[in-house]
Amino acid sequence: MSSAGIFRARLELLRSGGLASVCAAIAILAQPVPAVAQSRNADKELEDLIPDSALDNPEAWAGDTDAARTPVPDIASIESPDTLAPMSAMPEIALPWPDETDLPAIQPLTPDPDIALAEEQAKQAGQLLDTAVPEGESSAKAQIANAAIVKVGNQVELAFPPDAALPERDAIAARFGGLSNLKALDDNDDNLAQLTRRAKEDIDLLQQVMRVYGYYDAQVIQSIAGIERPGEGGAASGQRARVDVNKAVVRFDVIPGPQYKLAKIDLGDIAQAADAARLRAAFKLNSGDPVNSDRIVEERTHLDTALGETGYAFAKVGEPELTIDHEPRTGDLAIPVTTGGTYAFGRIVSSMPKFLSGHHLEEIARFEPGDLYKRSLVDDLRQAVLATGLVSSVTVKAREATAASLGQPGTVDIDVDITKAPLRTIAGLIGYSTGEGVRLEGSWEHRNLFPPEGMLRVRGVLGTREQLAGVTFRRNNFWGRDQVLTADLYAQTRDTDAFNARTASFIASFERQTTLLFQKPFVWSVGLEAVATSELQDAAAANTPRTTYFIGAIPLSAQFDDSDSLLDPKKGFRVGLRLSPELSVQDGTKSTYLKAQFDASAYLPVAGKVVLAARTRLGTIQGTDLANIAPSRRFYAGGGGSVRGYGYQAVGPRDASNNPTGGRSLAEFSLEARVKTGLVGGAVSVVPFVDAGSVGTGGTPTLSGLQVGAGVGLRYDTNFGPIRIDVGTPLNRRKGDSRIGVYVALGQAF
Repeated sequence: MSSAGIFRARLELLRSGGLASVCAAIAILAQPVPAVAQSRNADKELEDLIPDSALDNPEAWAGDTDAARTPVPDIASIESPDTLAPMSAMPEIALPWPDETDLPAIQPLTPDPDIALAEEQAKQAGQLLDTAVPEGESSAKAQIANAAIVKVGNQVELAFPPDAALPERDAIAARFGGLSNLKALDDNDDNLAQLTRRAKEDIDLLQQVMRVYGYYDAQVIQSIAGIERPGEGGAASGQRARVDVNKAVVRFDVIPGPQYKLAKIDLGDIAQAADAARLRAAFKLNSGDPVNSDRIVEERTHLDTALGETGYAFAKVGEPELTIDHEPRTGDLAIPVTTGGTYAFGRIVSSMPKFLSGHHLEEIARFEPGDLYKRSLVDDLRQAVLATGLVSSVTVKAREATAASLGQPGTVDIDVDITKAPLRTIAGLIGYSTGEGVRLEGSWEHRNLFPPEGMLRVRGVLGTREQLAGVTFRRNNFWGRDQVLTADLYAQTRDTDAFNARTASFIASFERQTTLLFQKPFVWSVGLEAVATSELQDAAAANTPRTTYFIGAIPLSAQFDDSDSLLDPKKGFRVGLRLSPELSVQDGTKSTYLKAQFDASAYLPVAGKVVLAARTRLGTIQGTDLANIAPSRRFYAGGGGSVRGYGYQAVGPRDASNNPTGGRSLAEFSLEARVKTGLVGGAVSVVPFVDAGSVGTGGTPTLSGLQVGAGVGLRYDTNFGPIRIDVGTPLNRRKGDSRIGVYVALGQAF
């Protein structure tokens, strides 16, 4: 096929219509030959573009176009640029030179205060920093010359300007040390990347700490010492430096800058309160004082406390808002305060009046209707209700009963919403000591069988030397807070080296108690005791009849406690006195006497981890001979709570069978050192001790026949007090004394 035929066939396809034809035509144009059937049925648009004449004679049609009729210039006749005719001369344009023109005056820009502040800080930093870097030490950081260094860890130190007035420096270092990631991970084997990351975090932390104390423009520069340089420590020249993790020290150079001051202080409604001056005085921050976030929080608490303790039952103290202005370097403080008026206490309303009545709760409370409202007394009531052990949860809220008016306080009732706790308890106790043997004790109790707070307990004891069965009634918070009425009826047998007694006893007492939750400096007790006891001195012959005693007593006691803990005192002292006037009837013979006992102990902390503790006890029975006193009512010494190393009641006069007889006088002394060991998180202590005691048949305490025991003990601290294990030995052992005494109990020996 000729070229004209191919061209015609391709044009025919273009006219055949649509996109498919165009694509087919393109495919044919890409091939050299195939014959294509002609078709003259095409779209109108294609026929206008390619007429039938173009199909009949493509070459003629192509030659009959405007492009074909335009002559083609002779390229050879075109002149080179060098021979082109010169352009006609352009008109002259004259512009004045800039220095000959009067330009409008440009007003200088006002300096950005932040930029100016940054420039000033940089200038101050440049004056404080020794920027000289020794040759070859290109990785060294700029540091403060002659800086005051504060170590906050084995591998962390802070550097402050030597002459800077920074009274908070120690506080800043202590706070940073308590939060620092580097300090917390002092002994970790970090690589350079880990060390650098933690150092970067600590830079941000240190700047935050500085802001707490009002240094908002502080700069912190961090550097690391202890890096092996190329050529040092065996590292080849050019080799990457590495950190010796055991020697690396991260240093933070701190440039504190100026301390910001308080400008305006807004305390909300305080100014409108009747006692505004007193309330404002409770907030001990004023304009011109340094901006200190800790002080702001502390004084906000003081203000809140002052409001709550002076009748403002519904006062609200919002969160502080501090606005910092970097231009004058000041801070504006706003604390939203709403006082709400003053109130007095009204009634107490219980959510369960048959369980714990409102009247009984008023006996517990330390306020009466009409007293000025105090928030601390409301909190105290909540704790006292929890301390009864009868409730699992309690909510105490003030509710407006009478609105406050101008100049007159309103009245608030106190709503106490309580949830019962389990009221029945089964308890058991097991103990052992040399001389007393094994002792098992069990009890069942219902703590509110006789509301309010009327407890009934049934108990029993089975032991090597003692058996007991008894029932006890107790009413807590009787006629006042922490006052207890107790009635106890029991039957008991006791078999000791000194006597054998079969006893029935009834004891009633009314006392003011101290508790683990509310330890009181002064407590007292008054009681009534009726005892019938059949006793036999152990030395008596087998056919000797038992002696029966009927005893009536009025036991009295008082104690002043200045120590810091009931179970584990570390400082302070205690002083106590017991008096018991007694009447004893024995085979128709009446005897009256006074039994008195004085106790004192003192506790002195030494060197942080050592507490020295000392105790003395003196006792006397005046008014009758020893023979008229039942053996169970005499003084004895020896055992875990007395002279350790000796058996129970083993110290004192003995009969012909070498058994203790007891006496009319008593003297005991103890000294021990309670040393924290750091074992088990500091819970274990070692306690060396020495005890001494004597019992006399006369009425005056004496050191004659003083027996001395010494030993060592262990204490394991728990959340309810220390567990005590003591091992002692008598230093002047007599015939019949054991070489070793072991004692296990809860709480310190004294």
